[in-house]
Amino acid sequence: MPGDLPYKLVVPVVTTTPESAVTEIVPDRLSTNPRSPHYDADLLERGVGIRFNGKERRDVEEYCVSEGWIRVAMGKALDRRGQPLMTKINGTVEPYLAPPAGNTADSV
Repeated sequence: MPGDLPYKLVVPVVTTTPESAVTEIVPDRLSTNPRSPHYDADLLERGVGIRFNGKERRDVEEYCVSEGWIRVAMGKALDRRGQPLMTKINGTVEPYLAPPAGNTADSV
């Protein structure tokens, strides 16, 4: 397909479980918009968090680790197609996988 890269850059993320340390792969670029080619429903259901410039961000719509940016919505403004207006912010992007729901230490 035109525009596809000949490779897929992935970022290894180390998560610890009670049994052992597990290395899992988080993609270099991910989007929450189903119309994007970088959308991955399975990974989003699992849960992906973003640390941007050392702070936890919960409003990230799309990120790219290799280029160092995130896209966030600009308030409640919408474009003519009804999609939120987005702005790109540059900085250090650190994605991580949320721990599985069954492995919480607080659950009894």
